[in-house]
Amino acid sequence: MKLLSYKIKGNPGPARMGFMHEEKIVDLQETWRRWQRAGNKDNEADAADRLFPADPVQFYAVGQSVIEQAKDVQAYAKTNDVKDITFSRDETNLATPVPSPSKIICVGKNYAAHAAEMDSNVPDHPVLFAKFANALIGPDDLIEKPGFVRKLDYEAELTAVIGKQASHIKRENALDYIAGYTIGNDISARDLQKRTPQWLQGKTMDRATPIGPWVVTADEVGSPGHLAISSYVNGEKRQAATTEQLIFDIPFLIEFISSLITLKPGDLIMTGTPDGVGMGMEPPQFLNDGDTITVEIDNIGRMENRVAELNN
Repeated sequence: MKLLSYKIKGNPGPARMGFMHEEKIVDLQETWRRWQRAGNKDNEADAADRLFPADPVQFYAVGQSVIEQAKDVQAYAKTNDVKDITFSRDETNLATPVPSPSKIICVGKNYAAHAAEMDSNVPDHPVLFAKFANALIGPDDLIEKPGFVRKLDYEAELTAVIGKQASHIKRENALDYIAGYTIGNDISARDLQKRTPQWLQGKTMDRATPIGPWVVTADEVGSPGHLAISSYVNGEKRQAATTEQLIFDIPFLIEFISSLITLKPGDLIMTGTPDGVGMGMEPPQFLNDGDTITVEIDNIGRMENRVAELNN
């Protein structure tokens, strides 16, 4: 199932949860409400805002239980008329699918070839750093490049969305705690990142980290360890790898991170990028105003964003 966050074009209201159905967007909460009424559960339908939120932040905070219900909602939509709450892509903008996670945990140097192109050794332990929610944008948004940044770079990453609270989880059970996966682009200001030992300032600039276009539920993605991942800049292929090449795979990362930090529903883990980033090229090729970056991951889809330089 492809869960998404959408806005109707020209409507100033907040983003709502939706899902993809026959290449169109269907409102998730309203479909859930109709499903409840069809089952003579009017009290539940009247309490939709509490039981099955339309707000993406509240939806993911509830966690795995609403995601499992969403799959039943999708099945209902396949056999019932929901045309009046169905929208084409031309009518909508896709927003950040998980707009305000309590934690965005990123993994650096998690592909050996990427560590090499960055003149770094393969790490003995996962290299963790953080982003904040201010950085996140959706698949239809512009990547905002501050005018003072000269070395803006792209990093295609498989991103895991946590579905239920996880603390001290063993790797053999780790995938049970993942609600789904999305595409992340860890946009990095290398000139800011490299000027101090800590990377934060180059990693979490306002409105510069796209995720999307949706969250694909874990059952539909299948094994996260066998996915092709690639990126393109203005149509030129830059990155091409598979998640089999991860130094620390996703079950290991869940075990490692949850031994240190309690993960909560809606938290994001950006699992690292393959080689082929702009800084690793000879000569380096950084992003400029108007450049378009496309990221593709098997079983999830394709996300494309354009860079817009700010006048500051």
